[in-house]
Amino acid sequence: MIVFDTSTLVGVLLKANSVPERALVFAVTFDRLALSTPVVEEMEDVFHRRKFGGADKASRIAWITKLIYAAASWFEPTQDVTDCRDPNDNKYLELALVSGAETIVSSDGDLLALNPWRGVSILRPAGYLSRSRHDE
Repeated sequence: MIVFDTSTLVGVLLKANSVPERALVFAVTFDRLALSTPVVEEMEDVFHRRKFGGADKASRIAWITKLIYAAASWFEPTQDVTDCRDPNDNKYLELALVSGAETIVSSDGDLLALNPWRGVSILRPAGYLSRSRHDE
């Protein structure tokens, strides 16, 4: 089980065939994504900000959300976590905990600073790709 944070998904949105996009495609092909209501609410809020407007971004948003939803298992966190210095990022830790995720893929320094967290690897997209391809 893998958790992707919104900062990484923004990287997918901004550039086709980027490292974040390749990491996401790899994850949905070879693993299972974990999602929760708080994570999806943040993703949708960020994706619909004015700076990500336009027809080209709308089609990428649709592609990303379709890809994620098709490859995801849903969980609702049952335990509050307050370990991250940015309280807004605790939702990813809570999701990792309830889903039993082995990895959080993140581009967020506040989450990356926790690596490893309670046995969960917190990796940049390139690190996730590198480690995952090594494990094949």
